[in-house]
Amino acid sequence: MSSPDDKRRTIRDVAKAAGVSISTASNALNGIGRTNAETREKVKRVADELGFRPNALARGLLTKRSHAIGMLTNDTYGRLTLPMAAGVSEILVDHGVSLFLCATNNDPRLAKLHLDALLDRQVDGIIFTATRIDLEPPPELLKLGIPVIYAFAQGPADSVSFHPDDAQGARIAVQHLHTLGRSRILHITGEQNYLAARIRADAYRELAGPSGQVMFGEWSEEWGHSAIDTVYSQSGPKPDAIFCGSDEIARGVIDALRDRGVSIPDDVAVVGFDNWEVVSKQTRPPLTTIDMELKELGHRAGLAILGLSRREKLEPGIVRLPCSLVARGSA
Repeated sequence: MSSPDDKRRTIRDVAKAAGVSISTASNALNGIGRTNAETREKVKRVADELGFRPNALARGLLTKRSHAIGMLTNDTYGRLTLPMAAGVSEILVDHGVSLFLCATNNDPRLAKLHLDALLDRQVDGIIFTATRIDLEPPPELLKLGIPVIYAFAQGPADSVSFHPDDAQGARIAVQHLHTLGRSRILHITGEQNYLAARIRADAYRELAGPSGQVMFGEWSEEWGHSAIDTVYSQSGPKPDAIFCGSDEIARGVIDALRDRGVSIPDDVAVVGFDNWEVVSKQTRPPLTTIDMELKELGHRAGLAILGLSRREKLEPGIVRLPCSLVARGSA
């Protein structure tokens, strides 16, 4: 049988132990009213000592906020979303806000079910993220009465979106290869119907000049391997460096070069794009690549959704965040 001390503590218990009124204790814990700093800290300390946990529903009625944010994604495996979600959570947790992550699996029916559940939960806002920056978001997002932020996804013109700066990332990849003395740089990338692939290819062409060649294909190791077979079956000079549109493509490229007895990086330097460590660190040699700084992108999206949920004004448009070079053995 439980003892009285096992009962859930109430705001009344906190107020009594802190020697303040119930309203003062409530205001101190919710950060509202005119409670002075000393009393606020005392109430919080007593609440921690008693193991008091606020009633989320009551708190929401008081502050007119649920202190929860929804994150909707089509990224089933979490390759892109999980680093962003970690960044969002780091921001929200310091403000007492929870994050609910919902995967749609590219199923419109599932997306609607998740959205309905988040709205029933009365979340203060939603972050939509995707596996490509030009994916059309669910149309229901345009009709909500709560703030929506787009991260690694593109919203309507009057919304706020956060993207990696793909052009800047491509430039630092090519510039790095130039500093290594490489001049015949080939670009092997993913599908041309992806906006990110086209942006990176255009930035590559600006630096590679007239001799620059872009090979579009699948976002896969198999395509990287196949592209090298095509290049080495042709006559003429071979590349001394290859900039790949993803780490998976780069691993296929490196495996194909090794099969041909090509030394990496002595004969051909290789740079990827993603810094997906499960791939880049296991490649032989480890892959030099471009990091899209997804966690920082999550930080920015988290700050933005907090601001909008507090009715702060944000400038609409796309915010492009800089990428960084991670140098390893392949270049």
